[in-house]
Amino acid sequence: MAHLLLREGQGPPTVGFVVSRAVGNAVVRNRVKRRLRHLAREHVSSLPGSCVLVVRALPAAGSAPQRVLAEDLSHCLGRLTVRG
Repeated sequence: MAHLLLREGQGPPTVGFVVSRAVGNAVVRNRVKRRLRHLAREHVSSLPGSCVLVVRALPAAGSAPQRVLAEDLSHCLGRLTVRG
C-alpha cells in the first residue's frame, strides 16, 4: 500500500517506509525495509518533484520474494502517478 502527497515548493521527492510488527520480527522488518528501499530507488526519478511517498508494508511482505515486491511496488506507483 502506498500514499503520495504532493507538496508545494522545490526539492527532491522523499520516500518513507512503514513496516509494522505484523510483518515479522526485527530481522524480517529490517530486511523488508532494505528490499523496499532498493526497489524504490528505481522509481524516484519518475515521481513528481517535491512529493512525499509513504510505502506501508503489509504482513505478506515478510515472506514475499523480491520479484513479487517489485511487481507490487510498480503496480502501486503506477496507480498513484496516474491519479496524481
